Amino acid sequence: MTPAARVAAASEILDRILAGDPAEPALIRWARASRYAGSGDRAAVRDLVYDSLRKLRSRAALGGGLDGRALMLGMCRETGQDPAQVFTGQGHAPAVLTDDEKQSGNPPSPSEAMDLPDWLIPLWRDSLGERADPTARQMRERAPVWLRVNTARTTPDKALRLLAQDGIVALPAPQLPSALRVVEGARRVAASASYREGDVELQDLSAQLACAALPVQGSVLDFCAGGGGKALALAARGAGPIVAHDSDMSRMADLPARAARAGARVDIARPGKVSGTFGLVVADVPCSGSGTWRRTPDAKWRLTADGLRELSKIQAQIIDKASELTCTGGHLAYMTCSVLQAENADQIAAFLHRNPAFELVEEQSFGPWNASDGFYLSLLRRN
Repeated sequence: MTPAARVAAASEILDRILAGDPAEPALIRWARASRYAGSGDRAAVRDLVYDSLRKLRSRAALGGGLDGRALMLGMCRETGQDPAQVFTGQGHAPAVLTDDEKQSGNPPSPSEAMDLPDWLIPLWRDSLGERADPTARQMRERAPVWLRVNTARTTPDKALRLLAQDGIVALPAPQLPSALRVVEGARRVAASASYREGDVELQDLSAQLACAALPVQGSVLDFCAGGGGKALALAARGAGPIVAHDSDMSRMADLPARAARAGARVDIARPGKVSGTFGLVVADVPCSGSGTWRRTPDAKWRLTADGLRELSKIQAQIIDKASELTCTGGHLAYMTCSVLQAENADQIAAFLHRNPAFELVEEQSFGPWNASDGFYLSLLRRN
């Protein structure tokens, strides 16, 4: 595919996403229907789509409209490409620009430049204060790829050497040497020997730092386990026995294979079938995902104020249930991948008011300013 043909493909996919299709399925459907597209083409089109979703409002302003074609025009103007060299109408390139399109577009307003929904900007500012604008700008860029070294099987130095043999260059995080930032060869990770043999797992630095802050004495329940990344991270630190639970069993479908690959034992509980109490209960609750919008940028355009209020109700219900599964003297870790105060500190303040048997031990917020993704941890102890 020519660069212009990739732009045309991205424009079509963006139109599907703007019509309501989730980004990842839309890209997969296009790839399956476009057998002529090689791996390099698929990666390039994916980057065009995701970059435009991260910068939806600013590119729409520059391109003079909210559709795939206008977003690609906005991309050209943002990056300094001559649109006439892209919109040529030749072969599979986009059609030539109309006179109206040539005259369209304006520099983004301050709110458009934040690339956030208008309704969310006040909440964003209230939650992040002086970090609000810098964080919004950082969320417009592609997220780094982080790996967690499985220290139960290898060391960071050995993992780095083995990754290098597969053409993957990584650097350890200063605050956590077992966290490796991939700086070259990120798309080779899934096929690398280190990944296949369980020496490394994909996990963002912020989540790794949160897991590293948890106590690992006694039994552990990963209550909203999802794929089980936090259960595996705790297993690598020697925690156990570990039980993983999720309201949707399908989210944990890959966990047995991942645990076997990592050399870890994680028992799986069926939804609503957890019994007993635990020394550590981890509740990484469903949330807006506002801290991970670099990775799932279409999600920020689907979130609504009503949706956020509904999520807050679910979060309160989950933390109350998780507290019942925490033994006396045990710890409850409440986590979100959000930067919004309504999902984080406000939830904990309300929980402590309802549950005086718990006390706050530690509270940490992570983000591009001190780690990577936006992430929140509140560690509570039951007295």
